[in-house]
Amino acid sequence: MKILKKLLIASTILGVWSTGSFGDVMISKGIKSIDMELNGDKFTIIRNQIAGNTITPLYAVTKRGIPQPISLAKGLETVGEQEFIEYMKKAQSDKSIAIIDTRTPDWYEKLRIPGAINVPFTGFSTKSSATEIMEFEFNVQVNDDGTLDFEDAKTIVAYCNGYWCAQTPEMIKNTKYSLLNMGYPASKIKYYRGGMQAWTSLGLTVIGSEK
Repeated sequence: MKILKKLLIASTILGVWSTGSFGDVMISKGIKSIDMELNGDKFTIIRNQIAGNTITPLYAVTKRGIPQPISLAKGLETVGEQEFIEYMKKAQSDKSIAIIDTRTPDWYEKLRIPGAINVPFTGFSTKSSATEIMEFEFNVQVNDDGTLDFEDAKTIVAYCNGYWCAQTPEMIKNTKYSLLNMGYPASKIKYYRGGMQAWTSLGLTVIGSEK
């Protein structure tokens, strides 16, 4: 009888999990969904409510890249999903905040966070292209003598494929003409290290050709 009772309890618990009877899947306490309009995209941030939903095959592979450090540089903030979403909300009305997908265009087209602008890390391979991107995308002022003025530069909130992906770290720090190497203030750079792998693992809203 004891064994039967334990089996009944276990099956009840499994049933609750599988049917979602514990309630809605929340983004944060008391928040199930957030309506947004950002950079031409109108969307609702919500976690997938379907019981048993699995991660997209794009991010199911574990044998990729090298885990990136939590801290890329002194004064540079690494953010999680809730902080990233807060920056998204602010960026709707605050044009000094830029939500940036640093991946190559093929990755961006496959699947991305809605409202993000694609600024590939490859654009920082030369000084001229890096300067051009910072001037036209990030509001950095280029002086007559070629020096850069970052006083009105945007706050960049950047992500790539995930914990193991080097594309955002390359753009921020690791290439010769990276943001930091070009003088961009660390305080104006936010790094969402979890990127697409973490975002999709939580079932958060995405757009793209492989949705």
